[in-house]
Amino acid sequence: MAATQSNAQFFSQLKRYYTFYTGGFIAFVIFVAILEQMGVPNKVLGYMFLGATILLYAGIGIMSKTADVSEYYVAGRRVPALFNGMATGADWMSAASFIGMAGTLYLSGYDGLAFVLGWTGGYCLVALLLAPYLRKFGQFTIPDFLGARYGGNIPRSIGVFAAILCSFTYVIAQIYGVGLITSRFTGLEFSVGVFVGLGGILVCSFLGGMRAVTWTQVAQYIILIVAYMIPVVWLSVKHTGNPVPQVAYGYVLEKVTAREKVLNDPTTPDGAREAEVRAIFKQRQEASEAKLAALAAGGDAYLAEEKAKLAKDAADLKAKPEADPKAVAAADKALADFPADAAAAKAAWKKAADGAKAKTAPIASHAEPFAGKDDAARDKKRKNFLALVLCLMVGTAALPHILMRYYTTPSVSEARKSVFWSLFFIFLLYFTAPALAVLAKFDIYTLLVGSSFSELPSWVSAWASVDKTLMSITDINKDGIVQLAEITIGGDLIVLATPEIAGLPYVITGLVAAGGLAAALSTADGLLLTIANALSHDVYYKMIDPHAPTTRRLAISKGLLLVVALLAAYVTSLKPGDILFLVGAAFSLAASAFFPALALGVFWKRANKMGAILGMVGGLGTCMYYMYITYPFFGVNAPLWWDINPISAGIFGMPVGFAGVIIGSLLTAAPSKEIQELVDHVRYPNLEGNA
Repeated sequence: MAATQSNAQFFSQLKRYYTFYTGGFIAFVIFVAILEQMGVPNKVLGYMFLGATILLYAGIGIMSKTADVSEYYVAGRRVPALFNGMATGADWMSAASFIGMAGTLYLSGYDGLAFVLGWTGGYCLVALLLAPYLRKFGQFTIPDFLGARYGGNIPRSIGVFAAILCSFTYVIAQIYGVGLITSRFTGLEFSVGVFVGLGGILVCSFLGGMRAVTWTQVAQYIILIVAYMIPVVWLSVKHTGNPVPQVAYGYVLEKVTAREKVLNDPTTPDGAREAEVRAIFKQRQEASEAKLAALAAGGDAYLAEEKAKLAKDAADLKAKPEADPKAVAAADKALADFPADAAAAKAAWKKAADGAKAKTAPIASHAEPFAGKDDAARDKKRKNFLALVLCLMVGTAALPHILMRYYTTPSVSEARKSVFWSLFFIFLLYFTAPALAVLAKFDIYTLLVGSSFSELPSWVSAWASVDKTLMSITDINKDGIVQLAEITIGGDLIVLATPEIAGLPYVITGLVAAGGLAAALSTADGLLLTIANALSHDVYYKMIDPHAPTTRRLAISKGLLLVVALLAAYVTSLKPGDILFLVGAAFSLAASAFFPALALGVFWKRANKMGAILGMVGGLGTCMYYMYITYPFFGVNAPLWWDINPISAGIFGMPVGFAGVIIGSLLTAAPSKEIQELVDHVRYPNLEGNA
């Protein structure tokens, strides 16, 4: 009775604290808006937004510092379902959800809904198959469960390796998002912005572990959902007069579809200019393909001949007294950028050919499912759509940093309620993302396309200075008018730049940046903590020194946290891929490594140690191998299996994982009576074991 009363008082206090916090944040936004009207420079306002939010998170982290093991690893197991749902929502809605989701829908249209369906549906699997049972088990980490359920350190060690691999891949995407936001709104170089943003990540998790991360993530959820909703509601009112973007979505989509038809029709002035630009890109594609063919036939001799021609052209140009300095500079640059060897030439010219080819096709309809030039292309898109949905669903139910959150609730019933609240808070953003993508696309099609190059808005050059792959506009046909085919815009840019694209006040731009930062920081905190805890708790404490004192265990965890964070920041500075691919890869890896062993470990008593080892190694190995041979970053470029993209490599790893657990378990002895009793304890609720 006393415990129930204490929990009720704690819940009441939390509601009061976060109500004041929300009111204070709204007041801060209004204050910055007033400063903007008074003429304070935008850069100062950007620093205020980013600085204030990071200081706020740092303050929560400092106030939540702890030396208690239970508080550090699982927040004392006293986080109410509502607040754990908010914390899980922030932990979940990473840079991929906040920054990348609407951007992917913008670029891919209907096909991008695979992310919405997969990530949302995954929480149904979490609620049904894993969350309550792991809470009933009641330890600290996912490798903890694997070690206890299957016995011995080998399953635990494989779990640690898989947890680190999935979380590290995922955290790179978050730190990339942090660097992107920091560099855009402070003017720092991207690589410098990565390490500056890293300070904001570390200060939240370094002192208080899961306790600090939990209460910081609740605060971050409030910021990110407010930041996401305000601009899309504003745009909805601007274009339709309706403040509900989900209702306005259909009306704006009709306008986008009509605009697509105009731009694809060569008999209209806009369509004719688009066709002219696409024809130029077709010529560039053919020229690059001709170079590749000549290189294949002539090898190094052809390369030397081409370089000699460039050198001669540059020398002849410089010899002319009336030579244009810009033309001379362009000739020198072409010579300096010429590939050094045949391998470099092949890679550069293939990239140029593929890039030009992507610009030759007519605009794909945003609303058309699985658009393609023929049945084979449409079938390929359909297969990849379904494969991605499955990988994201199963990966959601197996990601260690998400499953760890359900160790923090007071009881099994609270864990179940927590999954409901998680899904509700995530739904608020996911239900809005398709509308934001269409509203942003409408603004690009109507405000940017058809405008003059001499009057390009300042945000274009500002984002181009951050990363040319995110934003670049080149006058291909030299007519001084912007065509859609002349615009290169990355999906990671859409949400952050939407307020600027739509001409909204800068305070909204700063608010969105703060929301994106909150999304990236919250997920990065949880991921880094997962990695550090797996190493300090599962490797050091469980396998190396079971008698280590609390102070040493926590010191090792914090030291590892710092090392992993710095390593992740360094890898991020190399820009190994776009945010959404990195996140999708983490889901495929988690689905292949963890889900078969976790699900069968809960629901099949016969699953044993050998089965878990074969299943986890086989599933993870298959997934990693397929990604390695097919993802362009690694340079192998092997043919795809059944046309499945590397982001959905889990579609091959999962069946191998299940087969490994089942076959390995049936070929070896059944698990001990104690382990089977553990399965019964985890599976079946009772009054004593429900806490």
